[in-house]
Amino acid sequence: MAPGARKTVIDTDPGIDDGVAILLALQSPEFDILGLTTVAGNIGIGTTTRNAGSILALAERSDIPVIAGASEPLSRKGFDTADIHGNDGLGGVAFPAPAAPAREGAVDWLAETLLREEAGTVDILALGPLTNLAQLIVSHPMAAKRIGRIIAMGGAVRERGNIGPRSEFNIAADPEAAEIVFRAGLPLTLIPLDVTRKVRATRQTTAKLAAAKSPEAIACGALIDAYFQSTTGGESRPLHDPCVMLFALAPTLFGVETLPLSVDTSNGEDAGALTVDPEQGAPVDVTMTVNGADVLNLLVERITASKKFA
Repeated sequence: MAPGARKTVIDTDPGIDDGVAILLALQSPEFDILGLTTVAGNIGIGTTTRNAGSILALAERSDIPVIAGASEPLSRKGFDTADIHGNDGLGGVAFPAPAAPAREGAVDWLAETLLREEAGTVDILALGPLTNLAQLIVSHPMAAKRIGRIIAMGGAVRERGNIGPRSEFNIAADPEAAEIVFRAGLPLTLIPLDVTRKVRATRQTTAKLAAAKSPEAIACGALIDAYFQSTTGGESRPLHDPCVMLFALAPTLFGVETLPLSVDTSNGEDAGALTVDPEQGAPVDVTMTVNGADVLNLLVERITASKKFA
């Protein structure tokens, strides 16, 4: 592993854009990936866990453990996004079978990992609903306080929602979990739709990925191609989850504001909506601007790099 690499856990619900994000992280020497914890979100926990193992198998990184986590939100029913991600969660793109069986008990594994490693040295990159992290905060508070930082994709601040008028999928899938995480006082950066909608691939992007010939680049190109099938025009759907890794790699390409955010935990159409609330909101660092062209170039550069890091 490269000197200075940050110990990292990826909490994920693969998911087309999760697949691209994970492959990006595996191609980046800045991350020392300790494990992938899975959560139900884009699709059920069995499928998200299998997909995480399959992505690692394709990248020949089955030395990284996959640990299954929450199968449902804390207190409500989850969503079905097969219309976007396909019944397999990966847009029908072929991946090998996992080379190693997944473990169970993501929350306990996270606690054990955080207590074993030096405090402040383990980052969590959260790509799905925040259920696992909320459970960690509630059941293992001393371990949670040892997290270096959390970078999470979720929410919409000034943008419209994508699962409701004001709500984004990851936060709306488990608003109670998001509320717990926001109020825990942990170092947290949120990547909302306000930024991710500005990061979209073109056919030129997928052509560059396909031309690289590596399994990782070809898979990423195919995953992004699947995102073109559920949209129209010359750009893909937003590359939401890769923005988490891209922020970790190049934070100067993003503009960050600290905003007091509250989460709507009602059962109405605004469940999961974020409100800037100076009286009741919890302070959260939120990316609100991005240099979309440069972060997309960084993504392609990393994924098409020939060198693997282990």
